[in-house]
Amino acid sequence: MPTTLNGILARSRRIFCLGLLASTLGVTALPAWAGDCPGNPDAIGTSRTLVVDPREHPRIGTMQYPETLPLKDHEVVLTFDDGPLPPHSLQILDILAHECVKATFFTIGRMAHDYPQDLRRVLAAGHSIGTHSQNHPLSMNRMPIERARQEIDEGIASAAAALGDPAAVAPFMRIPGLLRAKDVEDYLASKGIQVWSADFPADDWRHISADRVYQLAISRIEAKGKGILLLHDIQARTVAALPRILRTLKERGYHIVHVVPATPTLPKTPTDPRDWQLHPTSETVAISHWPKVPSFSFASTDTLPAPAVSASDLDDGKLMLLPETFDRSRRFVRGAVPLPEDAPWPRQSPVMAISAATTLPVPAQSLFAIPEKSAAKLNAVVQLPHHAARAVAPDRGEDAIAHLISLDASAAKRTIPGSAPVTQSGLH
Repeated sequence: MPTTLNGILARSRRIFCLGLLASTLGVTALPAWAGDCPGNPDAIGTSRTLVVDPREHPRIGTMQYPETLPLKDHEVVLTFDDGPLPPHSLQILDILAHECVKATFFTIGRMAHDYPQDLRRVLAAGHSIGTHSQNHPLSMNRMPIERARQEIDEGIASAAAALGDPAAVAPFMRIPGLLRAKDVEDYLASKGIQVWSADFPADDWRHISADRVYQLAISRIEAKGKGILLLHDIQARTVAALPRILRTLKERGYHIVHVVPATPTLPKTPTDPRDWQLHPTSETVAISHWPKVPSFSFASTDTLPAPAVSASDLDDGKLMLLPETFDRSRRFVRGAVPLPEDAPWPRQSPVMAISAATTLPVPAQSLFAIPEKSAAKLNAVVQLPHHAARAVAPDRGEDAIAHLISLDASAAKRTIPGSAPVTQSGLH
């Protein structure tokens, strides 16, 4: 018992020191390793915290963009959209707390306004909070940019009001329905807000079972090996599937990464530009696309003189003109076929015709003769029905015998078109 108590006190002192360091650095929460998860030594935990600068990489997620988060192999970032909505969002928070997992929540402004206390619970648990517009319109890819800006700004304002601190809202946004538009992306980039797509969804917004959500999440994670998982904290099927997803990820050697934005007191995590590609191409592997044309720096802007037409050898230096201009306004009689215009370039040299006086030798008649081969005489024994019962002299008492017919097949070996058939006498 004293040993156990000493261990608890030592762990408490360690957690207190880490918390003091976090508050000093301005970090809301530090990674919770699996071994440090209270009450759950088998938890998957949070392996590390990734600090990103939204202005350097304004759009991430390979479902739509070339770049994604600079994750290592078998690292996954959990994201949840559309909340908060009790009781499902609160159940998601409990599951994440039990596994000591940190995630990123993209809140709808209207939901933040209706359930501010639940959004504050998300922040208190150490999760990152981004925005997901004010009313979740599925038309931001075609609505006027003025209205799109209003959706973005009001969503941020509602989240800030619910949390009581604008700085608590991370400069992350996921466009509703992932229905991107260049004007919307440009506006977000101008405000220093990072657009989050995803690397794989679990389709938990569809009417599917929790088991199917689990299958899609794991199979798609396994297919890419790392990335951003898109989930929704307002669905009961997600609540049912999440514990199994986390358990399977731990069994297969995956790690959870928490993402936070860089601040003046929290510098970004050092990365290489290749790290922001899901599967960067190795320099030793041939690429399947043409390299980009480099930007040249010209030492002089002088231009070369244009060649004169007289310098050409074509037609003694004269400009070749078309025999007539094309008139697209001409109309043809229905059914008539327009003839092509004469080509402006020279025709090919005509082929010399063969003289009519030239004659070819007549082949000899023997070339067409077909040699005939004599066939062997064919004898066939056939028992004819009308001869089978032929009567014989009663005094001789002999059985009826079959009639022997000899057929000579050599006379009709081959039939030549136009010839008369040849038959033997006596055969009818």
